[in-house]
Amino acid sequence: MKILVVGGGGREHAIIKKLKEDKRAEEIYALPGNGGIAADAVCLGSSATDIPAAVAAARRYAVDFVVVAPDDPLVLGMVDALEAEGFPCFGPGKDAAVIEGSKAFSKDLMKKYGIPTAAYETFTDMDEALACVDACPLPVVVKADGLALGKGVLICETREAAREAVRSMMGDRMFGDSGSTVVIEEFLTGPEVSVLSFTDGETVVPMASSMDHKRALDNDQGLNTGGMGTVAPNPFYTEEIAAVCMEKIFLPTIRAMKAEGRPFRGCLYFGLMLTPNGPRVIEYNCRFGDPETQVVLPLLESSLLEVMLAVREGRLADTEVKFSGKSACCVVLASAGYPRKYEKGFPIALPETAADEHIYIAGAVEKDGKLLTNGGRVLGAAAVAETLPAAIDRAYALADRIHFDNAFCRRDIGRRALEALEEKK
Repeated sequence: MKILVVGGGGREHAIIKKLKEDKRAEEIYALPGNGGIAADAVCLGSSATDIPAAVAAARRYAVDFVVVAPDDPLVLGMVDALEAEGFPCFGPGKDAAVIEGSKAFSKDLMKKYGIPTAAYETFTDMDEALACVDACPLPVVVKADGLALGKGVLICETREAAREAVRSMMGDRMFGDSGSTVVIEEFLTGPEVSVLSFTDGETVVPMASSMDHKRALDNDQGLNTGGMGTVAPNPFYTEEIAAVCMEKIFLPTIRAMKAEGRPFRGCLYFGLMLTPNGPRVIEYNCRFGDPETQVVLPLLESSLLEVMLAVREGRLADTEVKFSGKSACCVVLASAGYPRKYEKGFPIALPETAADEHIYIAGAVEKDGKLLTNGGRVLGAAAVAETLPAAIDRAYALADRIHFDNAFCRRDIGRRALEALEEKK
């Protein structure tokens, strides 16, 4: 089979590497790909949001299957365009991708179908939103309705911070049209859990749970980022909690989307908060998370290609989806200054990897035979081991063998997870 993967980050590199394990994957193309992905796929350049370019590439290379990985092209309707031209895809259509594309839609969906989430109000008028934050309990969460590169959610400890969040989104348009509507919601407390799931619109199969680390610096300090590292499985996510989530959240969400005439087929990401009153949905994503994918897919023992085909063809209930009982850790190496201003163009020295070690390139270009840094998050060093402490040690040992100027990483990825394991003893 000839496969086209849309996207160009560490998540897409992880997907491509996993797809390559299936012998049926004879050729893989990436649009746009990156300098590191070029070692595993034919990179086509262009942009991940260029729908005509994706359709043209699918035609030119006569691909048999397309995986649309990032949120933007899914929300824009890339799957619909490709399917209309006869190219089967993994990923939701535009009508289902709205579950991430509009926070107001997802919150209203949860309210309508009784899916547990934080209390909220939605505003299109800035003065009304400001009146709300002047009266609501603190802390409060202010969210831009649309996509904002993972930066459209602000936790505000003070009223002035909440007012500034509203003004910046709705008045200053810091996120463009994504902030024309804002959601103001109750602040929840408890451990956070990410659960990616395969679903064909009828059946839902959760993947291994994971724990993301969003802040740039150790001890959860610094600015929010796209993610500085992950571990899987998440020790806070017990079998008992998983059963509650399946009954109260996962299946009701899939059924709700079907009832709304928006059946969801692809990877549905559940961002959960395990509150004292039970699990609550913080957010939905309409695709694989990044860098959650980099720890979840190495634990998948089944063929990713077969599972994706089963999702597309509506036969997930009859397809084996098996994850190992091992643990995984991914440490992100970033450029100094990220998530703000940073320099590019430094050569990357990569070591040889052993079994169960993986290097997923996120922000790099190839020039004159050299791999050069070209992004804030440059790459992820991931490792799998029998236990979580061993996986963390292996991931850091791998990260320490990778070199480029101005590199930095958090040194505490997985610490909270290890503390949770200790508390269980």
